[in-house]
Amino acid sequence: MKTIKIKDRKDRVLFTHTCDNNTIKITLEKAISEKVDLTGSNLRGANLYGANLYDADLRGANLYDADLYGADLEAADLRGADLTGADLRDANLTYADLTNGDLEDVILIGACLRGTNLEGANLKDAWLMDSDLRDAKF
Repeated sequence: MKTIKIKDRKDRVLFTHTCDNNTIKITLEKAISEKVDLTGSNLRGANLYGANLYDADLRGANLYDADLYGADLEAADLRGADLTGADLRDANLTYADLTNGDLEDVILIGACLRGTNLEGANLKDAWLMDSDLRDAKF
């Protein structure tokens, strides 16, 4: 059995999960399925490849350099989140809220951003090739 804790930026524990072969991806998906408020969570550099983060509350989360390749972030609340350098290739961000998020150097190649709110987001040097930006708000 392996225990993983999701902490916030001030090192306070937001959620704890224990299971065989546990990973940060499994723990985060469990927290989201239980509707845990993960505001301000520190997920810097996390391997969340292909994670199901549908409707997640990740306001102000630190996802700096996180691997979110192919992740489902549909309807996720990522307002004010730091996604600097994150890999979001082929991710589903349909109707996600990235208002005032930091997406500098983020890789969004092939990502679906339909209806995504990007108002006030920092998109400096973001890689948006082949992304679906229909109805996105800037």
